[in-house]
Amino acid sequence: MSGIGQVFKTMSSTTADFIIIGGGIAGASAGYGLCNHGRVLILEAEEQLAYHTTGRSAAFYAETYGGPRVQPLTTASKDFFLNAGEGSYLHKRGCMHVAWAGQEQVLERMLAEFQSTCPHVERLAADDVLAKQPVLKPDGLIGAVFDPECSDIDVHGVHQHFLRGVKEKGGAVQSNCRVMALRRVDGVWQVQTAQGVFEAPIIVNAAGAWGDEVAALAGVAPVGLTPKRRTVMTFAPTLEVNSDWPLTLDIEERFYFKPESGRILASPADETPSPACDVQPEDLDIAELIARLQDKTVLDVPRVEAKWAGLRNFVEDKLPVYGFASDAEGFFWCVGQGGWGIQTAPAAAELVAELVLGSQVENRFAPR
Repeated sequence: MSGIGQVFKTMSSTTADFIIIGGGIAGASAGYGLCNHGRVLILEAEEQLAYHTTGRSAAFYAETYGGPRVQPLTTASKDFFLNAGEGSYLHKRGCMHVAWAGQEQVLERMLAEFQSTCPHVERLAADDVLAKQPVLKPDGLIGAVFDPECSDIDVHGVHQHFLRGVKEKGGAVQSNCRVMALRRVDGVWQVQTAQGVFEAPIIVNAAGAWGDEVAALAGVAPVGLTPKRRTVMTFAPTLEVNSDWPLTLDIEERFYFKPESGRILASPADETPSPACDVQPEDLDIAELIARLQDKTVLDVPRVEAKWAGLRNFVEDKLPVYGFASDAEGFFWCVGQGGWGIQTAPAAAELVAELVLGSQVENRFAPR
């Protein structure tokens, strides 16, 4: 400990009211929520912000995605997406959670979960599903849960909106600034990085897959984050791609696909545990995706044009973690957003600010 203490004493110090560790969508939105209440400093380990999960998202907004306990945050974010920018950050696409023989109970359960909170959601018969997505094979198809409000998200635009808001309020963003050590002295957190030592009374841990590692640096007990690999690829089938096709998901999320710039973007919806790293796609996952597409659709894959992977981060119950650590004063968790961190980010910004400031959380954020 004496060696670390000596480093803290000799390096330069910068003071903020809130230091946020992580510059992806979780950190940027948290900073946006807090920037009206004090000076925000966002520290990002990579040279490029949003390099990992945020920058590798499939980029869609769906109130039916993430389950009924995530839906309130998604729904509460909608007004921001529609009205915060010069135009909308959403482009309506619609999505179908498609069910085949043997998935009848899953279909009925999903409809029941959303019928009171998302009245626009409806059940489609098999013929209606095929009319909206003609590349599906009819064999065994029984219907779908249809969400007409599902939209593509301008992820880059939203992320930049949050960062601009932080800077306009006098905050700062420091990239290439990996956290090396954390300690609390006289009610203030000292954050040692290669760029210097930064100080604030409150730390917001928005480090994604590295969240538990950041906590360990601070001597804080982990929340049990499990990073999981999600693979995506794009390809150009020989048939013509209609840009108006809806996002199409297997109702048990064994795959999904949507049009993307004249091509198809698709994923096997894999959730393979992985260490926190610059994760890369695995050939086996790509092969499994192609097999699933060929089983349920008439899409061919002449060539995989691009492939990548990102890490979605979960705790055991798959719900986001927002709140102060019980074993360290001023250490706030903002992790575990899974695959819905982007679509819930505007409401999460408000939620983080309310929890950090000790305000009463609005009922609209509570699961119903």
